[in-house]
Amino acid sequence: MTRDKFFNRQNHLSILEKRLKGLKEGYRQNIAFIGDESIGKTSIILRFLNYFNDNSIIPVYLEIRPLSLEHFTKRFIGVLLFNFLRNSDIALKEDLGFLINKAEKYIPKTIEKIKSILSVSGKKQKSSLFLDLLFLCESINQETKKHCVVIFDEFHILENLGIKNLYREWAKALLLQKNTMFIITSSAKYKARNILSENLSLLFGNFQVIEVESFDLKTSEEFIEQRLYAVNLDNQLKNFLIHFTGGHPFYLDIISEALIKSASKETADNSIAYVNFTDTLEELLFEESGVLNQKFSNYLERLDESRNITDYTCVLYLIASGHNRIRDIAHIIHRQRKDILQKMNYLLEIDALTRNGDFFKINDRVFSFWLKFVYKERVDTLNYDRVAKKNIFKNKINEMAKEFMMNSNKSLSERTMELLRLFENEAVCLDRKRLRLTPFREIKPLGLNCRNLKEGIIARSADSLWIMAFKEDLITEEDIAEFTRECKKYKQRVQRKIVITSDGVDTNAHLKALEEKIWTWNLNNLNQLLDLFNKPRVIL
Repeated sequence: MTRDKFFNRQNHLSILEKRLKGLKEGYRQNIAFIGDESIGKTSIILRFLNYFNDNSIIPVYLEIRPLSLEHFTKRFIGVLLFNFLRNSDIALKEDLGFLINKAEKYIPKTIEKIKSILSVSGKKQKSSLFLDLLFLCESINQETKKHCVVIFDEFHILENLGIKNLYREWAKALLLQKNTMFIITSSAKYKARNILSENLSLLFGNFQVIEVESFDLKTSEEFIEQRLYAVNLDNQLKNFLIHFTGGHPFYLDIISEALIKSASKETADNSIAYVNFTDTLEELLFEESGVLNQKFSNYLERLDESRNITDYTCVLYLIASGHNRIRDIAHIIHRQRKDILQKMNYLLEIDALTRNGDFFKINDRVFSFWLKFVYKERVDTLNYDRVAKKNIFKNKINEMAKEFMMNSNKSLSERTMELLRLFENEAVCLDRKRLRLTPFREIKPLGLNCRNLKEGIIARSADSLWIMAFKEDLITEEDIAEFTRECKKYKQRVQRKIVITSDGVDTNAHLKALEEKIWTWNLNNLNQLLDLFNKPRVIL
């Protein structure tokens, strides 16, 4: 029996279910899923469609490809009619003429419009062709009372179809079509956000933007346990895998599959030793035939099509190695900041990077490791002995794993104090709040006189004071009240009051924390800062 590849994402499925229910009740809310490539956006849509069954709603799913407008027109009409007829007793064929003929007796006015559209689609492009296509959904609603849900997967590629006034026409449809819902996805996050904020930002018919992100720590652990249910994987290796992939489902899946094959070949009890683990990463990332090595090599080749690849890979490599501020890069490669920033802006536009205050970060965590451990070595090496190069790769992975495991043995407060010592007055953004990373002259442990918050940190700079507390369990309203009383003991003005939890914050505690101007961080917040300083993540 094949195992179900889809995992988690229940929140996203619930949103889709809620929005489709709202559409039937007269409240239409369009949705945009944006996220990195292979993060699971399409899987969410297809999972929902596979289990969705409502005769009053017609799903129109199109994976957008850079084909001709004529081909897109026929595909749109074909998918619309196929799904309109899906619940009839007709044995359907994937033939547009057949579908038009069968649907005509049910929706004659819509078919008349379809024939009119098809008569001009292959000739000189009609300026309103795209709008006419979208209004077929409204026509069906008028004839049958059925609602359409139009899904454009990687919607930004519509720009390549040569549609005249694409977003202006689409905006008209969004404003006028009250009975049609749009769901769009995009892996081009930077571009998609600009389109949604500038071209498709409307008073009525706007999009709810949902970012599809990597799995959190708990979900990553559950994913690994499900995938490797028949394999013995040491807890430290499991945590290192979560750290290495950053919880990205594509990489978790690829590496898990490879580990399963390795365990079945090498051991009788399906256990994965440390050597199996590094050998697996070598096969995927280092070997020329490795799936991930080919993926990243192809990515750089695409980057090379229109740019001087040397400058850009140099910048990417430096960021992957921890030199992720403009001033650091300019100093190392002896270029003006203006020149570096120009290159950074291009890398931001193609979603190779994201910016957080004064820091830049490579979006794809595993690609970052590949640049650091494989690509740079391949370009710079003077030694073409493959065995020696493999050993260098393995040694680097081993060093990374040892550093991670050594840090895993430290307490959360110890890791946090080490982080605070790295601050050099940089600006960052956490949970949409701007934070200045004050350089401290004193950082030391702090015992707290609270029932559930015992361990803390106090950090002093010349003109400010940070007080931090730690809790493994859920933060409650009582915890916030007690922490507030502790902070009031200090005469120096407390600039930052922070409670860090490895669990979560209940609703009342969250509201109380906002009232008292206390920041509540989870491990994801802490790991965001550790990433910016190129330090191992905290995985509990």
